[in-house]
Amino acid sequence: MSAETFEFQVEARQLLQMMIHSIYSNKDVFLRELVSNASDALDKLRLEALRDDTLGADVSDLHVAIEADREARTLTVRDNGIGMSHDEVVQLIGTIANSGTAKFLRELKEAKDATVTEGLIGQFGVGFYASFMVADEVTLLTRRAGESTGTRWTSSGEGTYTIETVAEAPQGTAVTLHLKPVDTEDRLYDYTSGWKIREIVKRYSDFITWPIRMAAEGAADAADGDDAAPREPETLNSMKALWARSRDEVSDAEYHELYKHISHDWTDPLETIRLQAEGTFEYQALLFIPAHAPHDLYTQGYQRGVQLYVKRVFIMDDCEALLPGYLRFVKGVVDAQDLSLNVSREILQQDRQIQLMHRRLAKKVLSAIKDMMANAPERYATLWREFGRVLKEGLLGDFENRDAILAVSSFASTHDQEAPTTLKQYVERMKDGQEHVFYLTGESRQAIENSPHMEAFRARGIEVLLLTDPVDEVWVEAVPEFDGRQLRSVAKGEVDLGTDEEKKEAETEREKRQQEYAGLLGWMTDRLGESVKEVRLSSRLTVSPACIVSDTHDVTPALESMYRAMGQDVPRIKRILELNPGHALVSGLNKAHTERGEDTGLAEAAELLYGMALLAEGGELNDPSRFIKLVADRLERTL
Repeated sequence: MSAETFEFQVEARQLLQMMIHSIYSNKDVFLRELVSNASDALDKLRLEALRDDTLGADVSDLHVAIEADREARTLTVRDNGIGMSHDEVVQLIGTIANSGTAKFLRELKEAKDATVTEGLIGQFGVGFYASFMVADEVTLLTRRAGESTGTRWTSSGEGTYTIETVAEAPQGTAVTLHLKPVDTEDRLYDYTSGWKIREIVKRYSDFITWPIRMAAEGAADAADGDDAAPREPETLNSMKALWARSRDEVSDAEYHELYKHISHDWTDPLETIRLQAEGTFEYQALLFIPAHAPHDLYTQGYQRGVQLYVKRVFIMDDCEALLPGYLRFVKGVVDAQDLSLNVSREILQQDRQIQLMHRRLAKKVLSAIKDMMANAPERYATLWREFGRVLKEGLLGDFENRDAILAVSSFASTHDQEAPTTLKQYVERMKDGQEHVFYLTGESRQAIENSPHMEAFRARGIEVLLLTDPVDEVWVEAVPEFDGRQLRSVAKGEVDLGTDEEKKEAETEREKRQQEYAGLLGWMTDRLGESVKEVRLSSRLTVSPACIVSDTHDVTPALESMYRAMGQDVPRIKRILELNPGHALVSGLNKAHTERGEDTGLAEAAELLYGMALLAEGGELNDPSRFIKLVADRLERTL
């Protein structure tokens, strides 16, 4: 029958030119789009056949077929699905008659990031046009189920297309691409190659519900022989969307195999987490907690995020918008039913449905960790050892889940040399009259345990949390309390231990000591004024002569250094020098100051005392050479 020639709309012509001139660096997505369209057509036919008994369509072997002809350089994607009528071809493919086209073009021009432009394809129903990235000419042959005639649509993408009615056509749709020459520099590969087709289908369409078949290589040669039977076509996709099947239908081995496939890990996952959300927004999630941390987990280039599918069609490998950064170690798949194909990362960050998924997935993972803590303590211990440092990052920014993160966190403490403790367990062990949860940050457990700040707490048997991760310096500043109990650093502010009765008894002695040492304290505050804001008597020291503490609301020296390393201009914070009046060195210095206050050697002794306190907490001296000289001189006098 005679063919009619039509002109594309202006917008459609602009879109075609963009496709022809390859605005997308990843041209492989054309096959994903065609397979996805074919899968949709098969879904529609199955549904229509259930609704309409008189349709007369063959639904016994619904599938997608891919046929490659190397000599003719053509690639055909064929389905036996619902097909299209003549009018549908004109409406859906000939004119792109939808209001989204102009918006698509506008966003495409405004997008500066290459990943954003790639993400826009398919978003406005223009996925079919991706074929022109790799083809000089595209032919579509289709017949709608229940109709007797078909329609052929042909275009080279140069402004016009032809449509003709065909007397005989198989049910469904076949899209034939007359491929451009191979140009690997422009990422235009040989799409008649069997291995390339397998790679694309495995990557993007492995979990499509319907079988995707391709003629086995060498099948044509085998068929030419007189006695050789033609080879069976090869099914390229697994069709095993494990997340869409009920738990009792899937073995642990199958889950573990999927985890290894998507994570490139050789070991089984520590935990498998399933989630099925139904209602106004449907999606399934299958998440995995690895058994060990990857070596690059803390590097800037770490590839985080889970795989995003839409109706079993692969969209992106590392969708960061679905999980918060502190859960970046979690691997898995999320399959949404109501998102459009190829949504960009930019759109994902703003999409309300994605934000709801983000919230629910985070809560689900934290809930699974809590269950693991209660029911599988050994596996929880492995998780915390590998990923505890990352999880604690959530205490800084995820205010909604802060309590949940604290509930699944464990910390080293003075209660046990080996086993960590939870905050809940700490609170349950608190002594009578103890009001706060005490902690101390430092580089190692040994350094913290040997710190002078710990002496009074050790003497009274009060438990102290030992926090040695760099992130601990930051989150303790952001989390004021747990279960109504303040978190207090033992190296900050005044320490007021003991019962009310003990405090009253000590008050008289403290006032007496304060008067006795008033002269020394005032003199040392003046002498060390460039380094400290105050010199005072300590209630936290029992063995050491002195220690340095921060005011209650000041940042710690470690945090100050961290901010400076990040390029932030932090004003230098003076700290407080505390003296132990029960130590012979301090009492001797006080006596000497009373008797011979003008002795220059006393100033050097005060400087040495401050330097020792600074070194005891792991600090750095302003003038190490001068400190060494003073120590050497003192030692020389003792010989």
